Amino acid sequence: MGKIVMSGPQNVSLDGVVQDPDGAEGFELGGWFVQFGGSDLEEWNKIALEEALRAEAWLLGRKSYEFFGARWRPRAGELADRLNSMPKYVVSSTLDEPDWNNTTVLRGDVLTEVSKLKQELDGEIVVPASYRLGHTLIEHDLVDEVRLAVFPVVLGAGERFFGEACGRKAMRLVDNRTIGDGLAFLTYEFVQDA
Repeated sequence: MGKIVMSGPQNVSLDGVVQDPDGAEGFELGGWFVQFGGSDLEEWNKIALEEALRAEAWLLGRKSYEFFGARWRPRAGELADRLNSMPKYVVSSTLDEPDWNNTTVLRGDVLTEVSKLKQELDGEIVVPASYRLGHTLIEHDLVDEVRLAVFPVVLGAGERFFGEACGRKAMRLVDNRTIGDGLAFLTYEFVQDA
């Protein structure tokens, strides 16, 4: 049985904002990833490679799929090669022809499709950056673990990793480490019987 992990790593501000880390979406507070990651991003890249190598597959929403596909399809190197070759599943009712190799489009009810995927795959099914999809999966107790790369900035506004619909969810810290000098990498698992 597969394990759904929100990671990649999942980048968040200290106050939980995930919106527009690279500034490409035009969010007025976007661009915080490079600005506040600075020299720690070299170590962050090592974590990203670790995460990709241990993943069985990626599960993405359509917007994240398009973002990552455009970014990684033309690249080469160990991380790019892994991301371009790994199985990818994209939840979408509008995507007809996926243009990133090794991609399967999941149509229909997202909860049913993701539950089936968890049954069919072994290993980690990583959900990178797809926070709207993540909100739905967390709300319905389909996420097993989250791995957060916490950046040293408070934004005060923006889309947050945990949405209001998620409700109260008990979690247990299972690992923590520092990335470079200023980023925290926290791993939590959901406690289903709390």
